[in-house]
Amino acid sequence: MAELWQFTKLIRSKNAGPFELTFDIMFKDFESYDRVVKIRLLTPELVGRLYGVPEAAVQFFEIKEILTIKFSIPRKVFSGDVDDSDVYGGQFHGPLVRLPVR
Repeated sequence: MAELWQFTKLIRSKNAGPFELTFDIMFKDFESYDRVVKIRLLTPELVGRLYGVPEAAVQFFEIKEILTIKFSIPRKVFSGDVDDSDVYGGQFHGPLVRLPVR
């Protein structure tokens, strides 16, 4: 079975300020983008489950013009807090990379 990373040029996470994380899934071509969008692999519901946030807190965008799915979520611990494990938010994309694509 194929995995999400095989359809993309880039999967990344980063800070969107000290209290939010933003994620970009940039696809290598229209066919890859279209396939993932059509099967509804990525949804606010799935993002909420993966990252332990309420679905209503997920800001979710499918941007066909740039072959990108983007979403933002609140950080559980603000950037720079003593309990923060990733000040720049660059390591939170891990759970997305190996999502199975049917």
